This record gives sequence, C-alpha cells and structure tokens, in this order.
Amino acid sequence: MKKIIFFLCLASLFWIGVAEATKKETKKISQPAKKKITATSWVVVDEFGKVLKGQDINDTHSIASITKLMTAMVILDANQNLDEQLENYTRRQHILLSLVRSDNYSSNLLCDYFIGGYDDCIKAMNVKASKLGMKDTIFVDASGLDEHNLSTASDLIKMVQAAQFYPLIVQSSSNRAVKIKGIVYRNTNPLINKKNKFLVSKTGWTRAAGGCLAIMTEKKKIAIVLNSRSVKTRIPEIQYLVKSYN
Repeated sequence: MKKIIFFLCLASLFWIGVAEATKKETKKISQPAKKKITATSWVVVDEFGKVLKGQDINDTHSIASITKLMTAMVILDANQNLDEQLENYTRRQHILLSLVRSDNYSSNLLCDYFIGGYDDCIKAMNVKASKLGMKDTIFVDASGLDEHNLSTASDLIKMVQAAQFYPLIVQSSSNRAVKIKGIVYRNTNPLINKKNKFLVSKTGWTRAAGGCLAIMTEKKKIAIVLNSRSVKTRIPEIQYLVKSYN
C-alpha cells in the first residue's frame, strides 16, 4: 500500500511539472510582441492593404517628423517650380533635406513659400488628410515639432500609401544619403542600404511623440510604430514587425 501511495505521489509531481512547463511555453508563444515592442501603437500591413497585426491602431498620438511626408506631398501637389531658389537651396533640395535629414527649417521654409503662405500650406495639409480619409488626423505645423500634430497608426497607413506615388519622396526614402552643394546628408533611417530599400520612409522623434517610424518596403509592406521608448528602440521594433508578420 505504501508503495502504491509513493508512486501516485511521484506521478502527481511529474504531471504538475509538465503543466507548469506548458504554461510557460504558451506564455512565450502568445506574447512575443509584448516583449519586443515598446511602442504603444503599431501596425503591419501587407501589400494589399490588409492589416496583418496591430496594437491600438486607432489611438491618437503626436507624430513628430512623420508630418514631413504630408508637407512634401502638398508642396509637390502645388506644382511650384522645384528649381526655384528658396534662400540657400532650391525647392527640390529643401524637400530632400526635409525628408532625408528631417530638417525642420527646410520644412517650414517650404510652407513659407507655398502659394498663399504658411497658413494656406497647413490648411492644404489638413484638406489632403481629409481627402485621404484620415479622419483622426490634424496638422498645425509643417515640421512636426508641435506636439499637436496628431494622427493614428490607422490613418498613417493611408498617408504612406499615398506618398509612394511621389517620385521625389521615393528618392528620399530609397537613398542612404543625398549630396547637396558638396555636402553629404545621411538619412535618419539607418536601415536604408543596398539590400534594404524603401518606397516610403520617415522617422520622427520628440518628447511628446517618442520614437516614431513609418515605412513602406519595396514589396509594399507597411510598418508603423508610434511612441516607441526612444530613437534607438524604433529601428529594431520595425525590423521585428516586418520579419514577424507575413
């Protein structure tokens, strides 16, 4: 009788151990993104526009320099002379500086020289956002420094999809650096290289926005992270999302 009780106890301990191990493994499998992603809002979209995975994609966030994609689009929509000199650089060069270097001065200057001036430029940005169906988006400045430039990951999908049809935006997104007047300006997205090229790419960071990044790969896959912990975390997080969800 004692032997039977002993073996029953051993069997019970064995199955308790198996159950605990299974719980741990299940937890690891079911929550990979929680450990990898610090961004409070993120999304991955396939080439057909289908959301593959996301978190809080309709939450509103400050979007920092991702704003500059919309600034560039309305400037290009206005069909102003790209070779016109605006202070030290041409309009074309200011667009490249705005997108590649994320230059705030160039972004604001582009709107200063917009038809009707700065206020009309911001108005055009909001009108375009509305036409694209970005119902939870508002722009108040051209550079993204103002924390009241607000959007959602869901809305930014639409902006990135629209941005792919502007050759100058694609040029800025696919080149690791641009050379203007003998000076080389490196892209703020370090992922860009000969192997990794993007149709659309724009980084962003402010204290209010945290680390932000919106990309469209050459295969038209979109990934967006908003309010990542820092400028250092947004890059590996985008990499993880693009590789993890197909």
